[in-house]
Amino acid sequence: MARANTKLGDVFSVKIDENSKKYFQYVVSDLTQLNSDVIRAFTKKHPIDVNPDLSEIVSGEVQFYAHCVTKLGLKMNLWESIGNTAEVGNTSQILFRDTNDYGSKVGEEPIRVSRNWYVWNVNKPSKDVGKLEGENRKAYIGIVMNPLGIIELLKENKYPINYPEFE
Repeated sequence: MARANTKLGDVFSVKIDENSKKYFQYVVSDLTQLNSDVIRAFTKKHPIDVNPDLSEIVSGEVQFYAHCVTKLGLKMNLWESIGNTAEVGNTSQILFRDTNDYGSKVGEEPIRVSRNWYVWNVNKPSKDVGKLEGENRKAYIGIVMNPLGIIELLKENKYPINYPEFE
């Protein structure tokens, strides 16, 4: 098997059901979160047999931003690289959130609503904010997600299912 390599600007196609696919793009690496790949996923569903051009894809509405390991998804054959473009959008404004209330000890009930949040912009230090208010409520979940989780988000399902809400 050839080694899977990815680079900034790569665009990927993901089959989300028998008839449709969606796209995402690797837009930046975030030193604040394990130097992981940050992707922007696009909202529009495309028929499985239609191949739009890259400029049409990357000018589409963003469904979400997330941290993931793009190479792992390639190795697992969950998505395929379809090209590369330098147009990655404004990555300095991407806002992520996380909480230490995620993940419970064995036998403990998971925390359903957290008031112990921290937020950060890509490659900037995080700051504790407690309860999510104002613009922070629009922040994307900042954990590094496995490739199967990215597919769940593309399908508009909640992932991770036990991640706390903020109200």
